[in-house]
Amino acid sequence: MKQLLKTGLMAAVVVTSLTTGSVLAQEAAMNEKHAKAATKYRHALYTLVASNMGPLGGMAKGAIPFNQEVIETNAMRLEQLADMMADYVKVDTRKFDVDTEAKDEIWENWSDFEGKISALKSAAANLQTVAAAGDESKFAQAIGKVGGTCKSCHDDYKAD
Repeated sequence: MKQLLKTGLMAAVVVTSLTTGSVLAQEAAMNEKHAKAATKYRHALYTLVASNMGPLGGMAKGAIPFNQEVIETNAMRLEQLADMMADYVKVDTRKFDVDTEAKDEIWENWSDFEGKISALKSAAANLQTVAAAGDESKFAQAIGKVGGTCKSCHDDYKAD
């Protein structure tokens, strides 16, 4: 019986991996309470992303001076937050009346959404490398790449 359960579980993981492109699959909210909680946590995650992007954007635009330590720290945080994004967005809240800026297309194009998360992680990792090297002439371009990944996702998956 144990082997049968283990085999069934492995089959479910394989099917999920093949259909979603990852082991982490989207899931429908079970009820309104679940949908509201998922939306609340999703919003909190993106608030943290914005709080880390703000100073970087200011630096890239020349509104505030470059600060290598802040760039490294915020880039590290953005990479870590990107690692959490799929977890916090996987709950499909479309069937419930929740306050959200998430477009339905997130769950309709899940693999593309995951690709955008991957692009953010890569850009944030690159920004850390650039900041650690200390070549201030490359900071703005690396920050711009991070911002570009954010914009790409907003364009497709965030309601105005």
